[in-house]
Amino acid sequence: MPEPAKPAPRRFNVEIPTDLAATYANFAIISHSPWEVFLDFAQILPNLPKARVRARIVLAPANAKML
Repeated sequence: MPEPAKPAPRRFNVEIPTDLAATYANFAIISHSPWEVFLDFAQILPNLPKARVRARIVLAPANAKML
């Protein structure tokens, strides 16, 4: 019995704007609810007792699992 044909992989272009500033992070916090997953990226500086979150990404749980 022949195997079913595999669908062709989907291709798309990803555009990164030239004026998009990079953000340095040396600490990450992952939290979630049943509906959303939060990825917080932060910077911790030496001798300071706190971290400052520089970027927050919110994902659906299915997308977070694929990540």
